[in-house]
Amino acid sequence: MNAPRLIIFDCDGVLVDSEPISIAVLLEILNEAGLRIDIDDAYGRFLGRSMASIAASVKAEFGFAITDLHLEDMRARLYERFRRELRPMQGLASVLTESRIARCVASSSQPERIHLSLTVTGLLDYFQPHIYSSTMVANGKPAPDLFLHAAGAMGAAPAECVVVEDSPAGIEAARRAGMRVLGFVGGSHAAPADLRKTFETLKPDHVFDDMRQLPTLLAGLGAAP
Repeated sequence: MNAPRLIIFDCDGVLVDSEPISIAVLLEILNEAGLRIDIDDAYGRFLGRSMASIAASVKAEFGFAITDLHLEDMRARLYERFRRELRPMQGLASVLTESRIARCVASSSQPERIHLSLTVTGLLDYFQPHIYSSTMVANGKPAPDLFLHAAGAMGAAPAECVVVEDSPAGIEAARRAGMRVLGFVGGSHAAPADLRKTFETLKPDHVFDDMRQLPTLLAGLGAAP
């Protein structure tokens, strides 16, 4: 593997502490429609996946169709809560300010949601315009398409990329893309989702829980400061 030239960040659960809000709103909409899913089960099934992937899974496993009206309602509730509650990961801004390595965002979320998340948390200027969504590729995570698209757009070979992810789907996607991957377990969803235990079997290159550790981890992979 070459020295890292590009850091690819997932957004939800990595840059912003959004996963508990997102899962809560999803389950709220499904419960009101008559489909009850346990929160622990929801973390296992849906964490890190695009809405299209979630809708397909719910349809296949429960015979329940998530309609456009459901999605519209979900989006409105989610964005309202994001504006009130969403916070960046602790220590992230200082790390981004000091880092000289090229970076981008590659997220399963819709572009407008990514931009809202980064805007309300004060992170947008650290990444714009290098923001990539699963809507830009044929297959979302755990397929490697999004990470390969982001690397290509940024002019980096897969072997030169390091992905920062918090979900099993994201770690699998990074591996399939031929990239190194760091498993982040510092979000408030990490404990209820039992991410550390899950990551033991997925074996990312490192597992860490504090964004202030990121420069040291990258240096260990051969990245210049």
